[in-house]
Amino acid sequence: MPEAYERHLVPVLFRPFATDLAARAAALRPRKVLELAAGTGALTSALLTAAPTASVVASDLNEAMVAAGSAREPRADWQQADAQELPFEDGGFDLVVCQFGVMFFPDRPAAYAEVRRVLTPQGRFLFNSWGPLSTHGFGAAFQDALEQSMPGRAPAFLEDVPHGYTDPALVASDLEAAGLALDTADEVTLDAVAASAASISTGFLTGTPVSAALESRRDARTIRASVTRRMTDRLGSGPVTAAMTATVYTAHRPD
Repeated sequence: MPEAYERHLVPVLFRPFATDLAARAAALRPRKVLELAAGTGALTSALLTAAPTASVVASDLNEAMVAAGSAREPRADWQQADAQELPFEDGGFDLVVCQFGVMFFPDRPAAYAEVRRVLTPQGRFLFNSWGPLSTHGFGAAFQDALEQSMPGRAPAFLEDVPHGYTDPALVASDLEAAGLALDTADEVTLDAVAASAASISTGFLTGTPVSAALESRRDARTIRASVTRRMTDRLGSGPVTAAMTATVYTAHRPD
């Protein structure tokens, strides 16, 4: 899954926002940065380029992602870590960043409390999360194609998880419960450009947990072909472009 994720999804969906988030991080002039849910290192690389004097610890719960990320971006210190039980000392970082990872935390206030613990008193927490699925051109097209190909049986992963944490009021409440204060919530819309609809379809089908929902099915090959065909019919052949919206949050320790 990390290979498909890196090849088909990272350049299209994640690098544009990594550039945005890294620029925001660099403006804070951090010295020690902890990245949560670093995946294969899209934001990690952007951070090290935008803030070359900062030291970066990149962490992820998934061991395969840590292995892939450390091979692609060896300038960072990579560690496997659970965001809800961070293996780092108190007050060790002046910036904690997370790109499209908070939606996956089972207990967000618990994870945010860990962020607060490892931040310096003047530290900042910078992160983003996707907007509703309807505001993501490629994600919405994929989910529609999946539902048409599997009527009544399509996995709801995209809507429930990556696009399931979209209310800034809820984010602010979760942060407050962890002892953090929300500073800003900026809605950002960027364009995603893919080599083809088939490439994006392959990324979602094989580089996300949707793959696990299909792999045991006897008709998995037929479903994959149907999804790819429907996405191509909707988006067109050749290079394709779609808008995607996320919210970027900054928070701090109020003490």
